Parts: sequence; structure tokens; C-alpha cells
Amino acid sequence: MTSSDRSQAVDEKRSYEVRTYGCQMNVHDSERLSGLLEDAGYVRAPEGSDGDADVVVFNTCAVRENADNKLYGNLGRLAPMKTKRPGMQIAVGGCLAQKDRDTIVKKAPWVDVVFGTHNIGKLPVLLERARIQEEAQVEIAESLEAFPSTLPTRRESAYAAWVSISVGCNNTCTFCIVPALRGKEEDRRPGDILAEVEALVAEGVSEITLLGQNVNAYGSDLGDREAFSKLLRACGQIEGLERVRFTSPHPRDFTDDVIAAMAETPNVMPQLHMPLQSGSDPILKAMRRSYRQERFLGIIEKVRAAIPHAAISTDIIVGFPGETEEDFQQTMHAVREARFANAFTFQYSKRPGTPAADMDGQIPKEVVQDRYMRLVALQEEISWEENKKQVGRTLEVMVAEGEGRKDGATHRLSGRAPDNRLVHFTKPEQEVRPGDVVTVDITYAAPHHLLAEGPTLTVRRTRAGDAWEKRNAAPAQPAGVMLGIPTLGVPAPLPATTSGCAVPQG
Repeated sequence: MTSSDRSQAVDEKRSYEVRTYGCQMNVHDSERLSGLLEDAGYVRAPEGSDGDADVVVFNTCAVRENADNKLYGNLGRLAPMKTKRPGMQIAVGGCLAQKDRDTIVKKAPWVDVVFGTHNIGKLPVLLERARIQEEAQVEIAESLEAFPSTLPTRRESAYAAWVSISVGCNNTCTFCIVPALRGKEEDRRPGDILAEVEALVAEGVSEITLLGQNVNAYGSDLGDREAFSKLLRACGQIEGLERVRFTSPHPRDFTDDVIAAMAETPNVMPQLHMPLQSGSDPILKAMRRSYRQERFLGIIEKVRAAIPHAAISTDIIVGFPGETEEDFQQTMHAVREARFANAFTFQYSKRPGTPAADMDGQIPKEVVQDRYMRLVALQEEISWEENKKQVGRTLEVMVAEGEGRKDGATHRLSGRAPDNRLVHFTKPEQEVRPGDVVTVDITYAAPHHLLAEGPTLTVRRTRAGDAWEKRNAAPAQPAGVMLGIPTLGVPAPLPATTSGCAVPQG
């Protein structure tokens, strides 16, 4: 490429596509990557471009099973496209990039940029450097260069937003590699967090989700053990902020002051996602989880006493090395006692770089599969029973965008109840926008959703709905900061990666 060709390539509006794998932290980082690229003059490629963008960015996860095989498979599919389009660039970031580093370029020499979890802000510079020098740029920082929340952001929704309160993790769970890739916990100052929340609310956001690898350990870096409960209460003082959620806490750090703050702060939603991982004390010890079954169930009991309608969800790993049938039965017992609204269940598989990968007592796959199916069947039964208790209740539902795949065919809309249950409801005659709030009577329950088949009782138009309408009425802008969270719901139904990493860790 000549210098004039290169200059022309830079001057033209180049399109980008970001592909995200893994947890909410990665999804939130992708909002930052999109914001950085738009701030640098790139424009977002149309939905479904499938590699037709000028720049394709992979934000990777290192802890999902076969994560590396999936990445290299996807990179391989782009190789012929890149050969046909010499100006196309491919970048790989995230946890797998932090772990594998130079290996990525060796296995996929057509990759232009490799960056890690600590230096996502360098992406535009690295792309430009790769274009000018015509060689791959690999830059992995060993510590955080800038807190992600200081970077430009292209948020995917106008009415709900992630707000990161910390990065990194101080835990040493034997199944999790995230602390090695994300680093030690670093907390944001409360004033910075609240300033971001206030700015979001001023733009029309009505729901926020506080995000951290171990969200309720917040304050350990600040020397204040009650910092998280204080933060929840402070969010309660922000006018216009209707819903506050957080994910994911660790049972070790779940203290009574947090329960009190949840119960006494009206806009903190009656919802808790708290990873159990195992109900067996010996397995919890082997996992280096610093609580036992009794402690976990005790927290559940306290939460339910303070917040009777709370919906509690969890993460569970089945088949951890050394797990016996007796250990598994202890997990089943804990699930029966806790009565989770839903659970994200995982079959243990080795994660390179974790202590558990080298442990004795690896469980045969067919045994793990059998236990997994029994656990899923039990939880499905409990989820349905718990949802049936919602029939007859009148609930406020925040209308969501893209939550109901069958809404068009059924003439329904969908949204989230305060406890984060998914609700499908009859479409009212008057206009209802994502971010608006409706009141409905629940008439039917399925294991994973509720139905309100009667007429909508009330419709409340909100500033969040106004923000959604304004965004969708305006032409797409080539750059700038947008507000909201990725289209995972309002907020998302907690994905299989509910803690700060792709293997649930809490």
C-alpha cells in the first residue's frame, strides 16, 4: 500500500464490528471498545455484516470450554475474506489475548492487533500503527492503564446501563483463571461511580447494574468494609433512578449491612444472584471457596426475612474433581433448601492454567453428565413452583427491547419485573416504548417466564422511554457516547456468565 493509499484509507470512514464472548465484564468492555473506535472516527457496521466490516474485533474469554478452538476457528473463517480485502484489519483482545499473547499471531498470522484486558484504550492506536508499519502489533499490559469507565462508550441501550465499580479479583478459586488475567481488585472512588450514575440518569437511563468481579468486596481497596452498602444507599438518593441491581457478590463478603441496604433502599431491586458453586463442604474447600453450605443457606434465610419477595439465583458447577455422589447429593440438598428462582448450571471441564485442572479425581464425563441432568431437572421443577407463586400478583414491568422472540406473533410485549423475572404481557392499545413501565396482573407461570394475559392495567411513559424514542428517531451518529447496556434485557436475564468471568465464580 502506498502512502497516498494509506492516507486515503485513514481519511475514509472505516466500519467496525465487535464480537463479544464471555461475561458481563467483557460485554461492558466491548461498549468501551465501540466507543473508542467511534471516537476515533470509525462507524459501526450494519447488523449481520458477518465479517464485512473494515475492522473486526474479537473480545475473547479464556475460561469457557474450547475458547481457543472457537477463536481460531472464527479467525480462520475471516482469513480468506481478508485476503480479498487488503485494507481489512482483525484485532483480538480480552482474557484469551491476555493469556496467549504472541501465540495468537503465530497461529493466525493474518491478525493485525493483539491487546489485553488492561490496555483496551490502546486499540485505535494499535490499529493505526499496524496499518502504517504493515505488521502485527502485540501489546499486553501487566497492570491496568486506565479504569475502563474513563474511556469513551457506545452503550447499546438508552434506558439501562452497566456501571463498573471495580475491576479485578482477590479470590483464588481453583477453577478460575480470571484473577491472573484481570489482576487484583481495584475499586473506583464512590464519587466517580455516583457521578457516572447521575450522568446516565440525566440522559434518560432509569436502571443501572453495578458490576464487578466480586461486587460486594467493593471497599477492600478503599479500606472501608461497608463501602458497598453505603454505595447502594447513595444510589437510592439519586432522583430519577428507578432500579438498581448488582452482580455478582461472593458469599464470603455478603454482610448484614448489605442486606439492610437492599431492604431499606426502595430502588434497589428485590433480586440477588449469589453463586453457590457446590453444596458440599469438602468440595467448597477444594474450590477454595471461603464459606460452607450452612453459611450460604444462612445468608439466603436472612435475605428472605428482610425481603420476602426476593428472587434469588445462583451458579453451580457439577463434577468438580473429587466430587462423590454424596458430595453431589449435598448440592441437591442445598438447591432444595435455597429454592432458587433459577440457576446457571455447568459441567466442570478443565481450564488450562487453573489449579483444578491438575487435581486428582477428575470425574468421567458420563458421570458428570448424569449429575448435571439430575440437577437441571430438580432446578426446573423448583423454578416452575416458585414462578407459580407469582400468579395473581400485580407487578410493575419495565418494557424491554428484544426480550420476547415471539412477541410479534403473539401480539405481546416483554419486560422485567422488579425481581428480574421475565414477563410477557398483552400489548396495550396505547403506544408503549422500551423503558416505559406497565402494571399487569400475572395469570400464568412457566419455568422461565411469566404471562399477563389480561389487559394492561396502567402505562407510565418515562424519561427512559423518551430517551429510547429519541435515539431511534435520530440518524445514526458516527461518533459519541451513547447510553444503556447491551441488549440482554432490562437488565439481561443473567447469562451463563453471571460473575465477572465466564466460569461462574462469584
